[in-house]
Amino acid sequence: MHWLTEIGRALQMGAMMGWQMLWALILGFGLSAVVQATVSREKVAKLMPDGSPRSIAIATGLGAASSSCSYAAVAIARALFRKGADFRAAMAFEFASTNLVFELGLSLIVLMGWRFAAAEFVGGPVMIVLLVLLMNVFVRRRLVDAARAQAERGLLGRMEGHAAMDMAATGDTWLKRLRSPGAFTAISNIFVMEWAAVLGDIVLGLVLSGCIAAWVPAAFWQQFFLVGHPALARWWGPFAGPLVALVSFVCSVGNVPLAAVLWQHGLSFGGVIAFLFGDLIILPIVNIHRKYYGWRAALVLLVLFYVAMAGAALAVEWIFLALHLTPHAHAARMTMEMGFRWDHTAVLNLIFLAIAAVLLWRFFRSGGAGMLRHMNEPMEDGGHGMHHSHHGGQHNHGAMH
Repeated sequence: MHWLTEIGRALQMGAMMGWQMLWALILGFGLSAVVQATVSREKVAKLMPDGSPRSIAIATGLGAASSSCSYAAVAIARALFRKGADFRAAMAFEFASTNLVFELGLSLIVLMGWRFAAAEFVGGPVMIVLLVLLMNVFVRRRLVDAARAQAERGLLGRMEGHAAMDMAATGDTWLKRLRSPGAFTAISNIFVMEWAAVLGDIVLGLVLSGCIAAWVPAAFWQQFFLVGHPALARWWGPFAGPLVALVSFVCSVGNVPLAAVLWQHGLSFGGVIAFLFGDLIILPIVNIHRKYYGWRAALVLLVLFYVAMAGAALAVEWIFLALHLTPHAHAARMTMEMGFRWDHTAVLNLIFLAIAAVLLWRFFRSGGAGMLRHMNEPMEDGGHGMHHSHHGGQHNHGAMH
């Protein structure tokens, strides 16, 4: 039957993209787990009391060292805000957590090329600076007070339990924590929990990408992205990218395959970067912001996020154009057109799948299954979370102080 053939073709395209980026995802989540296992969010929250450059830099660094799951990032940001972090710093944390993480950069390099990864990491800090400047101008104290009062109500979003788990190993210094007896367990726990948090988004992104590539006519995207007007497309793309993200319902690294399809169908370089930035304005996230901070704050954040995303993407577009670093061939040998074959990608996938299997084994051997059951449960103690300290593979569950 024709429709079954088309569905199979769409799923095959998504599966091919997933196969190409699998090893990079495992490596990225592994590196992220090592960083998270040696950095305690609880201690850093007290270092973001205002919107100063120091607080914003700390928030950015903490975000880059945290979960790449957009839902977890938003929940962690609220927890930091409730613990006294500045509202601007909490939002900077959200941006960094979803745009400046290992797994996103590696996935972009594998699926789209190093220029896209470079643009993401150049544009991310620019976007954070723009957001803070916009919040300085448009977010008044009354709005922040109302947002804090709403945040204290503790309404549930998604991945609340995951966000509350500070699974860092114990030790006075980064090196001591990395070399501590519980470090391996901490890394395995974080690795598996990160995968559990974002796997649905990754699968959704791959399926949507395959469906769009197989079913949506190229002419539609070419008209929407103004492909016939290259100069105008460079200006329109950064504003169009977040609009596509808004209705895509795909976030975290799950939007990388979809970005690859949009690039193939004519979205400008800056537009693709803006789309990648846009995972914090998808409709489910907007709704969670409404629950966390109230309708007024959520709408203000939506507008300011959009402007910061588009502005940063415009800056990336023209900076890379001036440096002659903009990729040119939209349809150049896209990964999804490749078949499965025995090559370096297959070898890397098998190696990293073996590493992932070891971490998964350690996770379940150390009692990690119980953590999975708590991923979507509310945080304890009014949002102050759960602390997971690791001593030779044992877990002590109690409230953070």
